[in-house]
Amino acid sequence: MLPFEYATAKNASQAQLQSTDRSRFLAGGTTLIDLMKLHVETPETLIDVTELPWAQIKEDHQFIEVGAFVRNSEMAHHPAIKNQFPMLSEALLSGASVQLRNLATTGGNLLQRTRCSYFRDTSCPCNKRQPGSGCSAIKGYNRMQAVLGTSGQCIAAHASDMCVALMALNAKVRLQKGDRHQDVEIGDFYRVPGATPHIENILEKGDLIESVLIPKQAWLKNSTYVKIRDRSSYAFALTSAAVALEIRDHQIKNVRVALGGVGTIPWRSTEAEQSLLHQTPGLVAFQRAADLAMAQAQPQKDNAYKVGLAKQTLLRALQKVSGVA
Repeated sequence: MLPFEYATAKNASQAQLQSTDRSRFLAGGTTLIDLMKLHVETPETLIDVTELPWAQIKEDHQFIEVGAFVRNSEMAHHPAIKNQFPMLSEALLSGASVQLRNLATTGGNLLQRTRCSYFRDTSCPCNKRQPGSGCSAIKGYNRMQAVLGTSGQCIAAHASDMCVALMALNAKVRLQKGDRHQDVEIGDFYRVPGATPHIENILEKGDLIESVLIPKQAWLKNSTYVKIRDRSSYAFALTSAAVALEIRDHQIKNVRVALGGVGTIPWRSTEAEQSLLHQTPGLVAFQRAADLAMAQAQPQKDNAYKVGLAKQTLLRALQKVSGVA
């Protein structure tokens, strides 16, 4: 790890004033410190922002608001989250280890970097780490890489479980930009790689994530998160699915579908959702939705298995929330 300066901020204005192109905000640090040890991240200054008052979970008649510094373990076990958004609790508990969940924060999870081995190895070209250097994964070993939202510049898969559930829940990210707040749909927060894979989201210098706002809808209680991985714990998703269904009068009235492990960002499948609306729950409708969800996949030589596996993962999640065997 290279030497760095350490600073603290008592409020958002102070944090923003200290922010530069060579500084990073520090909360839990479970991703940032790892990347600093690997020399992937080389900030000159770390600005500790954990004294800002954003470590609470609040609830009103419209939203549950989760502060940026709420620990993943606290959110996973919070009664309001468990009862109203089971998929989110399940997603959080499927990620990392107990120790990491006790330290990792909501804001940090939103900004989690890819686990692509070429990104984390500074001896390898990587457009995400060094723009214009090339993508080693495209012609390299790409078993864990994305098949949706890729480009000729990057195929790195997004690593978060939490963010897949938040995508399905249509959450908003509340930003502190200067002296004003801005609420951004999570689907607009992330950027697919395109020609600029080093630009992963819409944050600008000095922007702070204040909280996540999750809209309350009673039918979202009928939701689940299914994750397929190489081992039963402390492993990143090969594929995952966050699904919620509202079924009334033997018809699907509302539906949310998001996929993990297969996209360069947490992947919401509006195609699958539209195909399921007003359908009778059953294997025929579920299989059609799964096919549509992966119709635009562009697999590489080592990760073509993800297309079929993602379909089966989504199928299992839909069966679980609908009770269809």
